[in-house]
Amino acid sequence: MNKCISGKKSYPTQEMAEEALIDAHIVYDYGRTSGPIAVYLCEDCGQYHLTSAGIMNEKLAQYRKDGTLEKLRRARQWEGKYRK
Repeated sequence: MNKCISGKKSYPTQEMAEEALIDAHIVYDYGRTSGPIAVYLCEDCGQYHLTSAGIMNEKLAQYRKDGTLEKLRRARQWEGKYRK
């Protein structure tokens, strides 16, 4: 993961940025009105960044709607308990 001149974390592919977006929502349990909601291609560095502006990423929206996000969040919590 590289840094852009903007100071934002950069991801070389859209898929990697989407994974980071989903992971951020799992780890930080953002509500509907907070946190990053989409990814975009940066004109400065040519890589992808997360953003809280714009239309919600389709994959994130689907995961919220069908309960996948909550299942992944619970799985991460259990995973953390077993590591201790």
